[in-house]
Amino acid sequence: MAKIHILAPGTLKETYWRDAIGEYTRRLTPFCQIDVREMKESRLQDHPSAAQIQDALEEEGQAILAAVPPRSALVALCIEGKLLNSEELSAAMEQFFMTTDEITFVIGSSYGLSDQVKQKANLRLSLGRMTFPHQMVRVMLHEIIYRCFTIQKGLKYHK
Repeated sequence: MAKIHILAPGTLKETYWRDAIGEYTRRLTPFCQIDVREMKESRLQDHPSAAQIQDALEEEGQAILAAVPPRSALVALCIEGKLLNSEELSAAMEQFFMTTDEITFVIGSSYGLSDQVKQKANLRLSLGRMTFPHQMVRVMLHEIIYRCFTIQKGLKYHK
């Protein structure tokens, strides 16, 4: 069975985010095993310098790369990534599943992702040019993954 890993900064404190993710996790059960690992986000002072931000991103990047399973395809969510529609992402996931049974999606922290994570990624994926809260991105990513599996299986969820 396919395995989907999501590495995300911080924790979900609000019940409504956890409930939404719980619903998509339930829907994904027939298609894959899904697990979310909440990663520690570096704490920076107000108005950090560029060097402080870079140091924090590198520290987070090392932790992220250490958490990616060795055989997993890596998808980095970043603003400069590719804009794909649902069918295109579904096809990319199918391609990954031809060589591995695991895909790891990485959501960056407040300042994004380190260059080393982006360079190791098999796919850099953009959800658009707008900025969303990390909690919302986690819910959106669960829905996107669910949609991709329904496309692969020919189900009518995606119209």
